[in-house]
Amino acid sequence: MTVPVNPPHDTTVGFELNGSPLRRTVLAATSLMDLLRDEGCTSVHSGCEHGVCGACTVLVDGEPARSCILLAVQADGCVVETVEGLGTPEAPSSLQLAFSRHGGLQCGFCTPAFIMLGTGLLRSNADPADEEILDVVSSNLCRCTGYTSICEAIRDAAGRTG
Repeated sequence: MTVPVNPPHDTTVGFELNGSPLRRTVLAATSLMDLLRDEGCTSVHSGCEHGVCGACTVLVDGEPARSCILLAVQADGCVVETVEGLGTPEAPSSLQLAFSRHGGLQCGFCTPAFIMLGTGLLRSNADPADEEILDVVSSNLCRCTGYTSICEAIRDAAGRTG
């Protein structure tokens, strides 16, 4: 005897992605990470897929969010930002430039998430204390840099050094 299985339900989701409207029909269980990667936002990295490592961090309505554990339908009506929306190769954002100046990357896998975390922090607080910077970056795993250069880059983008 075959047990009938309910097919996955399609649902329509619409949100602003990096300044442009996006409307797609997706399976109800589609993660925001998968939808963003399907849309060409390859800076959204798939690491642990459990919301632990932070490699998939994006901004949703200005707040950092782990896109691997957020369903695409939960972003309906929101503003979603990825690194692709921050700058261009010809005109990088000030934080992207600071990461380059301070060597805030090595292998680069975690870098887009750090840039999104730093962007969110600097938008909410243009002059964060060192403890705030460290608290924000501690939510993203990096196996290469030791976090010092990442904190220096965020401090630099905030307009201060040391």
